[in-house]
Amino acid sequence: MTEPKVRVVVADDHTVMRGGVVALLAAEPTLDVVGEAGDGRAAVALVEELRPDVALLDLRMPVLDGAGATARIVAGPAPTRVLILTTYDTDAEIESAVEAGAIGYLLKDATREQLVAALHAAARGETVLAPRVAQRLVARLRRPDPATLTAREAEVLRAVADGLSNAEIGRRLVIAEATVKTHLLRAFAKLDARDRTHAVVVAMERGLLRPRP
Repeated sequence: MTEPKVRVVVADDHTVMRGGVVALLAAEPTLDVVGEAGDGRAAVALVEELRPDVALLDLRMPVLDGAGATARIVAGPAPTRVLILTTYDTDAEIESAVEAGAIGYLLKDATREQLVAALHAAARGETVLAPRVAQRLVARLRRPDPATLTAREAEVLRAVADGLSNAEIGRRLVIAEATVKTHLLRAFAKLDARDRTHAVVVAMERGLLRPRP
């Protein structure tokens, strides 16, 4: 039995770049490019209308950038995964996309084979990171500030303390499950915790997370 094609919306404000990506993907028999957009707001509207499996978004776009579009898509009704395809690999850019709920982050030097494989993986709900991006995230986790949890990390740990699963935490905080996992990994590194329960205990012992009255 033939697997259904992965339906993709492509958004990039550079017309030539977008056209090249669309042409590349259109030549792949396992993919179906169902729409394209030149800015983030148009991408969100297309996703709501067409409900593709994956939205392939540039990070820097007019009207609404890739991170903003990602957050709206993830919080919206369409069961669409977001894969970022960009030239930017700074910590701030990567973090903004991951925080918004992107399931993957690729750079525009990716090969055709890497991009096709990433789209299929994203459609299956698997996290996809370019090697350089993965290295930067690991490096950040190895250089944590042990004294501080971000507000979002504290919210995630609070939800863990309330007994919620990653999927339930994602629904409570309106973020992707992959983003929940990222926050947990950061919290584990900062707290030198071995698991979820240990992280909550350590955070409470350090006064970073107060028990409910």
